[in-house]
Amino acid sequence: MGKNILVMTGSPRRHGNSDLLADAFIRGAKEAGHHAEKYEAAFAKISGCRACDTCWSKGVPCSFNDDFNGKFISLLQQADVIAISAPVYFYAFPSSIQATMEKVYSLLGENSPIKVKISEAVLLMCAGENEPEVFNGAVATYQQLCRGMRWNDSGMVLASGILEKGTIVKTHYLKQAEELGRRLI
Repeated sequence: MGKNILVMTGSPRRHGNSDLLADAFIRGAKEAGHHAEKYEAAFAKISGCRACDTCWSKGVPCSFNDDFNGKFISLLQQADVIAISAPVYFYAFPSSIQATMEKVYSLLGENSPIKVKISEAVLLMCAGENEPEVFNGAVATYQQLCRGMRWNDSGMVLASGILEKGTIVKTHYLKQAEELGRRLI
């Protein structure tokens, strides 16, 4: 039986390079018998955590009701694997990814009726710069997220030198992402 994969994208550019990377990963995962669903965080209205510690006080994960309490929670509850696909923004994740992940805090407390069952994570990123160091901030955050959430890192595709929309199709990165999706066991 295949796994349920939540693919969270963070680019506000539809059909951009990181979106194509996510689609390639999904294609490979589906070929391997998994179910994958994309959540476009950049088009959701989610503000970051306010550290108010009033999670669940209004019957929903975050007492500041926004799109986090809707479709994302539903997809997160079903997910065995999370894949994060985004461009590097100022040497880190885009704010849409960061804000969404901050609110996962609401699910970690004892009073949360929702338990995250994710056991694996994947990172797919694009950057305009050619130097591999451009990914260091996002990769460090991802690795710490994996440690803190007890997720196994199932792999990364870090596509450097990808700036203009669509340039990723002329590279080997889409094939790498597709193969990564196929390799999930």
